[in-house]
Amino acid sequence: MLSEQTVAIVKEITPLVAANAETITRRFYERMFEANPEVRAFFNQAHQHTGGQQKALAGAICAYFTHIDNPGVLMPAVELIAQKHCSLNIKAEHYPIVGENLLAAIKDVMGDAATPDIVDAVGEAYQFLAGILISREADIYQHQQSQPGGWTGKRPFVVQRKVRESSEVTSFYLRPADDEPLPTFLAGQYITVHIDHPKTPTSPRNYSLSDCPDQPHYRISVKREKGQQESVPGGLISNHLHDSIDAGQTVDLGPPCGEFTLDLVRSAERPVVLLAGGIGVTPLLSMAKMLVKQAIDTPVYFVQAARNSDVHAFANEIEELAGRHDDFTYKVLYDIPPDADRDRGCDHVGFLSADLIGQWTPYADADFYFCGPKPFMASVESALEQLGVDPSCMRYEFFGPKQELSQAT
Repeated sequence: MLSEQTVAIVKEITPLVAANAETITRRFYERMFEANPEVRAFFNQAHQHTGGQQKALAGAICAYFTHIDNPGVLMPAVELIAQKHCSLNIKAEHYPIVGENLLAAIKDVMGDAATPDIVDAVGEAYQFLAGILISREADIYQHQQSQPGGWTGKRPFVVQRKVRESSEVTSFYLRPADDEPLPTFLAGQYITVHIDHPKTPTSPRNYSLSDCPDQPHYRISVKREKGQQESVPGGLISNHLHDSIDAGQTVDLGPPCGEFTLDLVRSAERPVVLLAGGIGVTPLLSMAKMLVKQAIDTPVYFVQAARNSDVHAFANEIEELAGRHDDFTYKVLYDIPPDADRDRGCDHVGFLSADLIGQWTPYADADFYFCGPKPFMASVESALEQLGVDPSCMRYEFFGPKQELSQAT
């Protein structure tokens, strides 16, 4: 447990740290990458460039300091971080590097205000949190290794098939190169793809598993990420997968991770609503497949938002699932469809709103799972709040650094 003095000091400095949090985290990453370049490989440099990683870390620090006297509140965030760390094969020996550079960054930014007592208190608070994370990550690693076919770190997989799902999305069916067993996963989890890019070394990437668990393969479905402007390059790894990785080639994968998973116990008791925006359909499709496979007779509602039919992926798969379940409702909306789409292929033109959710789902009694671009998720959360849905009935997944949805628009 933390000392009373440390708790008191951390709570006292929380407003000052919050006011300078992003400056501290920017300085932290600068120092760490300079002093310990070996850890750069764990971090997506695109997220560094946009500032998303710095904002996410700043938010995490502020949340921890705010709840320093009640760390139990942070356990969901701890689980998310631990799963992410295990996907990247981060180990206990990496934590001193982070702690040393974080304390140095606080000193750099706060100057004389960072007294020895404050530095000692922050150091103790960091070590306490690090201990919680290291313990949880050890449990995750042990679980990964104990499963039939389980592993940690990297394992080579062969691309069995490559299937075009839409103008933007391609699926990759992956089987172990050693033909050894393939461990199962929880619907909603992701795997980590390690690519030695021929021109630009980069960090591993997480991709949601888009098929049902207990198949003889893993499947990921990757959107080709285009640059927002002509001067901005597209997604380095997504484009490499689309253009350069073909059937028969080998890629290295990390084991399934992630805390955004389907709760099968609750799903047997309450309707399930899956709200997908764009490529956010991938973990939700895995959940829908699991619900149908388990023959759970609870009602399932799948709402998929896409720009138009050209980029609408998995329509046939989801319609096939609906045909195998006695109470499965599938709705599609396009926000900028061509004229042909207005007459076929979608149930509504526009954006997902509280009114549509109210019309299409039993919102007062259901559990909601949603995933998509950050503005989509912020809009969905706002709509569910308008409808009076309890936060305990909402679960969502960010692709990228975790932020509050209120900051995502």
